[in-house]
Amino acid sequence: MILHRTRIKICGITEVEHGVAAARAGADAIGLVFWPGTARRVTAERGAAIAAAMPPFVSIVGLFVDPDPAEVRAVLAAVPLDVLQFHGREAADFCRAFGRPYLKSVPVRSESGEAGLLEYAARYGDAAGLLFDAPPADGLPGGTGRTFDWSTLTARLRARLPRPVVLSGGLHPGNVAAAIGELRPWAVDVSSGVEAIDADGKPLKGIKDPARIAAFIEEVRHADVRST
Repeated sequence: MILHRTRIKICGITEVEHGVAAARAGADAIGLVFWPGTARRVTAERGAAIAAAMPPFVSIVGLFVDPDPAEVRAVLAAVPLDVLQFHGREAADFCRAFGRPYLKSVPVRSESGEAGLLEYAARYGDAAGLLFDAPPADGLPGGTGRTFDWSTLTARLRARLPRPVVLSGGLHPGNVAAAIGELRPWAVDVSSGVEAIDADGKPLKGIKDPARIAAFIEEVRHADVRST
């Protein structure tokens, strides 16, 4: 029996020790956010330090939102990114212009419908993967902690998508197993769901909790076994 292993990306890493904790817990990739509109943003210098601390076979993903081409090139000159992630309105020719595999976010709105999602996804047929996320909220293009209606991604729709599905949007240790059981994505991507929690129960943006990272990854592995 072949076990499907869901890949895991821990996004919004801002500290070396949290990147190392994610790798040790079993993450396949970490995400470094270079968009200046969030507390999860890192500078190229900080990103380079985090990347330098990563062990072999952990991919480094750089996230951008409608960047200037020069901004992307400057980061690439300083940080050894394996994959680029574009989370804005970037066109496919822009995404492919930097000589790296790329992920493209797909905002899932209730009114999108199957045809709308397929049309959007078809624009990015050369992407390494399509990252389905909740729509922007509160001025944030992602990392909002909100889920979308998973039933929107029907089995028929997933079968017609041109690239592998990466599931994002409001995932955390308490719901990721259900998401994997329902959708069987290639990978899951989490940010706020593994952040430290303040006294009011809200995530501390940019501050990851190694225990929550480990719990998230453990739930993914349990879901893989149950889904086999």
